[in-house]
Amino acid sequence: MNRHHDPITKRLADLLGWASLGLGATQLAAPRAVCRLAGLDDSALAQTIVPIVGLRELLHAALLLGVRNPIPGVWSRVAGDAMDLTVMGRALVSRDSGRRQRATAATAVLVAITAVDLYAATRTLRRREGGEHAMELHAAITINRPRREVYRYWHDFTNLPRFMAHLESVEVKGKTRSHWKVRGPVRWSIEWDAEIVEDLPDELIAWQSMSRADVPNAGAVHFADAPGERGTELRVNLAYDPPAGKVGAAFAKLLGEHPEQQVRDDLRRLKQVMEAGEVVRSEGSPEGAYAIRQVRQRPAQPLPVG
Repeated sequence: MNRHHDPITKRLADLLGWASLGLGATQLAAPRAVCRLAGLDDSALAQTIVPIVGLRELLHAALLLGVRNPIPGVWSRVAGDAMDLTVMGRALVSRDSGRRQRATAATAVLVAITAVDLYAATRTLRRREGGEHAMELHAAITINRPRREVYRYWHDFTNLPRFMAHLESVEVKGKTRSHWKVRGPVRWSIEWDAEIVEDLPDELIAWQSMSRADVPNAGAVHFADAPGERGTELRVNLAYDPPAGKVGAAFAKLLGEHPEQQVRDDLRRLKQVMEAGEVVRSEGSPEGAYAIRQVRQRPAQPLPVG
């Protein structure tokens, strides 16, 4: 998972990559037609430059398609847009009326494309905020229940406090927004608003925290059929900025409050809820699997008779 999972930015990057691929191929294959559409067919220099621009577009496509980090490709497109707008601005001045109309229309399209590129580039900056301290975790579990059932249970966020031990409450504020309150290390409360950024029924729920979150975070839950008809394979990917950075994360881990420990414990409890209808606790381990509480655990004893 990228430092901050953002499906919207990734989807935009993919679309821009395919656009660059198509445009670059067209500019290389039919430079004269491109010049004619742009109102530049009276310029021998333009017919020489268009194939070069086509090669640049193919480079953009290579930087955007099939990569985990689309940031270089997105910003390379913004730089290319700036050059293209400069060229078209000069071309508009020297064109005759007929060609000026075509050049104006081409410039308008270019402005719209530039706006999309800038939007995607701005999103990459927003996703990188706090990246110096961003940490990631991954956890997975197999639950012997149908994928649709597991997805629906998780999607009802009011169910989450049933198996997430540190989660105090989730208040649903709309179709995609919710307010979360979590019991953090040393028992202080951490709160934030979250927004669903991608929701594929029975497959994926992706979210990101909104501005001013106590702990900025983003992530995704994936639902897939487990091999051998064993139910559902559930995978959680999470990126977060721990308070006090990596030092704070290390300290929290010593206290048994590290998020990766939490998520793995939570998934085990979810499995119990989905398969047995309740969280099963051992008499000898009433506190669960929190690291700091292991000292309280003891060999289980049979229940007293009578």
